[in-house]
Formats: sequence, C-alpha cells, structure tokens
Amino acid sequence: MKKKLDVVIIGGGPIGIACALACKKKELTYVVLEKGALCNSLYNYPLNMTFFSTSEKLEIDGIPFISNNPKPTRNEALEYYRRVATSNELNIQLFENVNSILKSQDTFEIISEKTNYSTSNIIVSTGFYDIPKLLNVPGEHLPKVAHYFKEAHPYIMQKTIVVGASNSAVDAALEIWRKGGNVTMVVRGPQIGDRVKYWVRPDINNRINEGSIKALFNAEISEIKEREVIISTPDGTKIIENDFVVALTGYRPNFEFLESLGIQLSKDTKIPNYNEQTMESNVKGLYLAGVICGGTETHKWFIENSRIHATMITEDIKAKISTPHI
Repeated sequence: MKKKLDVVIIGGGPIGIACALACKKKELTYVVLEKGALCNSLYNYPLNMTFFSTSEKLEIDGIPFISNNPKPTRNEALEYYRRVATSNELNIQLFENVNSILKSQDTFEIISEKTNYSTSNIIVSTGFYDIPKLLNVPGEHLPKVAHYFKEAHPYIMQKTIVVGASNSAVDAALEIWRKGGNVTMVVRGPQIGDRVKYWVRPDINNRINEGSIKALFNAEISEIKEREVIISTPDGTKIIENDFVVALTGYRPNFEFLESLGIQLSKDTKIPNYNEQTMESNVKGLYLAGVICGGTETHKWFIENSRIHATMITEDIKAKISTPHI
C-alpha cells in the first residue's frame, strides 16, 4: 500500500523531530522514517556523556527542557526528546529503513522496508554519526578495534589505545583511566583538540602531564596486531602492547546517499548545494536539515543552531502547497 503525504522526513533525531513538529503546526501531512531507535545517534552516545550545550539550547519548538544541571546528560536528552515525540503524538516510524528513492517529475516514490510512500517534498535530517572515519590501516578489522565508545567497563585492567583528540576521545580516555584502564592516547596533532570542552581540557592535560594517561602527539597508528600496535612518531616507530583500540577519529554524513538523490556536493568539503533561505537543495522538493548541511565540517552545525531549519523548510513547503500552479 502506498501512502501519499505532503512531506517525508528521513531521520528521527532532534532535528527530524523539530521538522515533524513544524509540519504538524502547519497542518502538513508527514511521516518521519528512522532506521533505528528514536534519536538513534544520541542513543549510541557514551552512557555518561554530558552535552556542551545547555538544556535551553537543546530545546525544540519552545518546549522546555529541564535538566538537573545547566548542561544535560545523554539520558536527560533522550528522555526529553521521547516526551516531545510521544506527548505531541508525532507520526514517527522507527526501525524503518529507506531502501530506495525515485523521482518522477515532481513526485518522489519512497520504498522502505515496511511501506511505500509518495510525496513532493523530502527532508533529509540524517546527521553524521553512522559512518566512522576509518584509520585505513592493516588490522583495523580486528574485533578488538572499536569506532564507538559506550562505557569504560570492558576496558578496565586492559591496555587500551584511544585514537583522537576531540571531545569523544578525551572523554573516553578519562573515563577508562578512572575505571582502572591503562590508557595511551595517539594524537595526530601536537596537542589536545581546540574544541574540547573547557571544563575537561585542564583535566586531560593534567592527567597527561602527571603520566596517568600516556599521550603520543604528532603520531599515527600504522598497523594493528592481535597483541600490539605499531605507531609512527617523530621519534621513530614505537611498538606498544595492546588489548583494545578505541578509534574516535570522527564521523561523516552519508555522502553516497545524498549523491544518489542527485544532490551536488562541493569537491573539497562535500558541502551540499542548498538554498540558505529555504534549505532546499539543488533537487527541487528535496530539503536538508541539521548537521548534514556541513559536509565534512561536521562541527559547524549542531542542534542549537540548526533547529531553525525546521521552520524555514516547512514555511517554504506550505507556501508552495498554498500557491496554486498557474
């Protein structure tokens, strides 16, 4: 059975939820298709993660977000977005992956694992957390290598290498160390990343300076083996005994999916071609919302500065639907 709708929203994270709320307000028929759980990326964040943003800046549609502290935790954010979705009875279909999208004239035909949909407007708000940036070194396929960090427990009393110097890498290194893990950080640059949370930076620098957490700067892993890791450093090659590698080198949007839809990407940063006033891409009727608008520059868009995309997009769609074709 095919369902005809005004809007199909792909991605059920905070921005997808914001788009659904905006559609409902403007009386547009819509559905949100999410291949995983609600706010799947947030769900896969580390259990003890604290946001950089305050709860007020994570609010959508003016719905208050009350947290125990100014900067909310992962669990508080999940609870907030769950309540927003359920109390507003949003039409969100979870664990429904989109298999294909075809466009014929002004209509998109969307085939999912469960249902077929037809619409003149698609909003892509799929984020960037599903595809890790790989090290592309021998041994990266080994079971001891992870590109996501959930909690420290598996790494206690283990020799663990954490690759990266961003917030996620620093948080993982500190938590593993506090739980009793032996941690070595491998950092491509000369220091901890500039965008690390200001209240965490002194902590990680102090741990490195006192030797509690070892750090190799201007270094890169060249090979991962069952019981050791080979690292290229300014002082030559180092071979370190190792039980686990947690490679937190970042993530990227699904550029292949965007290109399959006909969206043009810039050559260097893969930034999609879209109208900054309406968020409509170079493909008529296909809109982009959230961090996916930033290409490889995933640090430029986040919840607090892309919430407005929902209103911008739905106002443009509503205007098109309300204006009769001449």
